[in-house]
Amino acid sequence: MSRLALARAAYDAVPLYDPKRTPVALDLTDNTNLWGIPPHAERTLREMPTAAVTRYPTLYAAELKAELAQMLGVTPDMIVTGCGSDDILDSAMRAFGEVGDMVVAPEPSFAMIPIFARMNDLQYTGAVELPSQQPDLDALLAARPKILYLCSPNNPTGTLVARATIERALAEAPGVVFIDEAYAEFAGASSVDLLAQSDRLLIIRTMSKAYGLAGLRVGYAVGAPALVEAVEKSRGPYKLNALAERAALAALRDDRAWVDEHVALAIQLRERLSDALRERGLAPLASAANFVCVPVPNCVAVGQALRARGVAARPFPGLPHVGDTLRISVGPWDMLEQFLTAFDAAMQEVNGGVAA
Repeated sequence: MSRLALARAAYDAVPLYDPKRTPVALDLTDNTNLWGIPPHAERTLREMPTAAVTRYPTLYAAELKAELAQMLGVTPDMIVTGCGSDDILDSAMRAFGEVGDMVVAPEPSFAMIPIFARMNDLQYTGAVELPSQQPDLDALLAARPKILYLCSPNNPTGTLVARATIERALAEAPGVVFIDEAYAEFAGASSVDLLAQSDRLLIIRTMSKAYGLAGLRVGYAVGAPALVEAVEKSRGPYKLNALAERAALAALRDDRAWVDEHVALAIQLRERLSDALRERGLAPLASAANFVCVPVPNCVAVGQALRARGVAARPFPGLPHVGDTLRISVGPWDMLEQFLTAFDAAMQEVNGGVAA
């Protein structure tokens, strides 16, 4: 019997996530914190006692949940943690979706959503976003989904989903609404206050972006206690390792000023990068995240030409209403200057230069 025949049939159409990225000197593809790890979190890791490694972590990261709850103004029973926000999304689909239930999401959006749906034997359908880069909520609701996913700010466009759209989704969706707020710190906007109005809302967040802990995989979600309990059952115990929990606690307790400072800097440099791209005759999309998505002809070839120069940005070919684009993570200005120099050369090589 073949190995494939032993796997669940639902896995036949599930690809391995593989962005095929060769290492480069300057990688601007992941939207992580390019200023590094917060200082107190780093010190905590350096001073970690051996017992923290040789013993199991806490069952459900109760201390971290309490700290996150205090930050968000909710109670600890409204918080669930996980091994990155991916773990939360996967566990939540498993918790709320029966076999064959419908998951819907705008397109383009986070590429793992259809994969997680298929992994959990759920149906998935996407609805192309509107020309405004807002979700086509009529199309999403028409599918009568058990799970409706929205990413705000959206990945890869950086667009903040309109508040009215989120409120209507909560009012009219027949099942659970997931709001992915991986980039909320850079947007200055959140749907956490809507938890008081709906017990069918789950807001998913991460400490991989603003908090610089991507390698430690710290994700969390906030929702009604009944939702959170279901996700917690689905994900199981010991999912957040001891080093990750202690570093996350240090970042939340002692590094908030550092995080806020670098969030503000990322926003400032996001706009500076956008201005530099406009000066080259390009039209970057308005972004509320820590990246810029810019239409670029022949983006895959430009991305390859960038990699040949030791720089990486993420190509997204054929985005609806936009066409070929590059998504560029924001970091220190010297990194962005290095990108712009390589970008000018790549554009000259592939497209004969930029418009400016």
